[in-house]
Amino acid sequence: MCDSPSAAPTFEAHAAGYDGPRRKLIPSFDAFYATAVAALDLLPAPPRRVLDLGAGTGLLAGFVAAAHPGAELHLLDGAPAMLEQARERLGPDVVLHAGDLRAPLPAGTFDAVVSALAIHHLDDAAKQDLFARVHAALAPGGVFVNAEQVAGPTPRFEAHYRAWHEATSRALGLTEQEWGRALERMAHDDCAPVGDQLAWMRAAGFDADCLMQDVRFAVLVGVRP
Repeated sequence: MCDSPSAAPTFEAHAAGYDGPRRKLIPSFDAFYATAVAALDLLPAPPRRVLDLGAGTGLLAGFVAAAHPGAELHLLDGAPAMLEQARERLGPDVVLHAGDLRAPLPAGTFDAVVSALAIHHLDDAAKQDLFARVHAALAPGGVFVNAEQVAGPTPRFEAHYRAWHEATSRALGLTEQEWGRALERMAHDDCAPVGDQLAWMRAAGFDADCLMQDVRFAVLVGVRP
């Protein structure tokens, strides 16, 4: 979840309590993560090597591991405390990489590259650069899954997205303290609209589509031809 140097201290400080309010902060939690994992069915065969970008505590990687227990998992994140939680979740065989998404990606070719709620910490130019580097890191037929927090396409819809997120999360029982800590993390956000991100993915060479969107949360998927 942490993929920029400026955000790292905040996510490091929040690591211990990060997972607790996830279902309240992501109102469509089950559909969001299920859609992300199901997108790996676009692969021609089960993935053998998967890279999780901004992996945080390993939440998405855990769902991938449950669906594809034979996959070798590589997790990249800029907050060491979160990666330690990921190791506790996933066990000793997971390969951890400390670093942010502006740095070179781990060496080798991957069948799938996945990410959840991380790439929105990059500015738009860095997102486009990352999409190109992910495309280069994938084997032919490989899949890129970006389960993301997105911006509204216009100021009117962005205001609606923000209001919806707070109201829906509070209705699910999010406390004042939990929302306050979420706002501290969201201060590092630089979200982009779905349409822009799909255009950047296609420009990088992907066959891309949005497989699911629930207002602020979307699952964007690209296949390397």
